[in-house]
Amino acid sequence: MPLAQGTHHLYRLGAYLKHGLTAWNTGGEGIHSPYLFYLVRMLMYDSHRYYVWDEIESIRRKMLTSRDVLHVSDYGTGRVRNPERRVCDIARTSLEKAKNAQLLFRWVNFLGSRKGEGLRIVELGTSLGITTAYLAAASPKNEVTTFEGSNEVAETARKNWSELGLHNIRCIEGDIDTTLEDTLYNIARATPEGKGGIDLAFIDANHTKEATLRYWRALSLYRHKKSIFVLDDIHHSREMESAWRTIAHEEYVSTTMDLFDMGVVFFDPDYLHRNYRLRF
Repeated sequence: MPLAQGTHHLYRLGAYLKHGLTAWNTGGEGIHSPYLFYLVRMLMYDSHRYYVWDEIESIRRKMLTSRDVLHVSDYGTGRVRNPERRVCDIARTSLEKAKNAQLLFRWVNFLGSRKGEGLRIVELGTSLGITTAYLAAASPKNEVTTFEGSNEVAETARKNWSELGLHNIRCIEGDIDTTLEDTLYNIARATPEGKGGIDLAFIDANHTKEATLRYWRALSLYRHKKSIFVLDDIHHSREMESAWRTIAHEEYVSTTMDLFDMGVVFFDPDYLHRNYRLRF
């Protein structure tokens, strides 16, 4: 194990122990906003399973056993030691946990029903497309735009979506730093008013503080009052925790939720400005 990777594992272990000692397991009690209470009580701890989940998880299992080799590009992340990687190794190290992806599905499903129309969803870091599938499967009306640096990884994700019958996903290939801003602008311009915002963003790309904050600032230009932005691996390393703290203290951020694996950000000024540290 490379030294940097081992250091990250040790730091993450310490962060996990700290989170376990300080996080709540209240089922939503103590959360003052009725809307946020519902997101936690009725959606975070909901045990209901949707039929499409089994189909998506069957794709995950196939990826975890596939010994196909893909060429993986590295746009300055420093995480790709060997550009030739087996699909099973990518799946083992890069895919979002099922329970986290299924929480995103429940939130997207609820947001769409509340809005009464399809959602504009942006994902940074497609990988093999499993989390993307959860975001898209919640409703065929959703417009999911996902960004992936590696062409061969993106093509594998597309095959997975095709097998699932998902046709509401657009994958942008290449370096996110060169594709993100123009794509976000075009998404907004394509709406009737020409200024549409992002309903949900999921950030799981370059895990450095500098890149995370760069992505955040580009995405936050397209937030609206009811947007939900989710950052993955906020305790991955010391610099990811620093990025999370910086974001949580932005003046336009109202409430945040630290679920350990993910950090969730809300913007509604009617919510209390505080961070909920929750067990999930």
